[in-house]
Amino acid sequence: MNLTLKRLLCVTAAVATGVAALLGTGAGTAGAAGAAGRAHCDRAEQDMWSDGPSRNVTGRRCSIPTGKGRWYTIEIDTLVQNHYKGDTLDGRVDRTETLHSRTIRCLGYTSSNGTVNWFGCPPA
Repeated sequence: MNLTLKRLLCVTAAVATGVAALLGTGAGTAGAAGAAGRAHCDRAEQDMWSDGPSRNVTGRRCSIPTGKGRWYTIEIDTLVQNHYKGDTLDGRVDRTETLHSRTIRCLGYTSSNGTVNWFGCPPA
């Protein structure tokens, strides 16, 4: 076998092993923190822009997680996404999409009057 090809295979195997080890470690930590940071919302809304989804989600009838975590996993029965024509709330809604049984992750939340505002939710 060619020496360059052997080196390339060794490097590829080393990178794959390192990535698997990092993901395994992260998954264990996320699993432990995720159990305390689980939430459920009956309904939620998310604004969708031309360059992607908003990182904020407004939930209704949500269970608030008992523990503080770095990430919160939210299971949503009905997620309504409002697709806007422009990049501001002043633009009109182009279309609305309703998704069922979605799971998203967010960094934190604030709540008032039965509404939970989840923030820091990266696109899925």
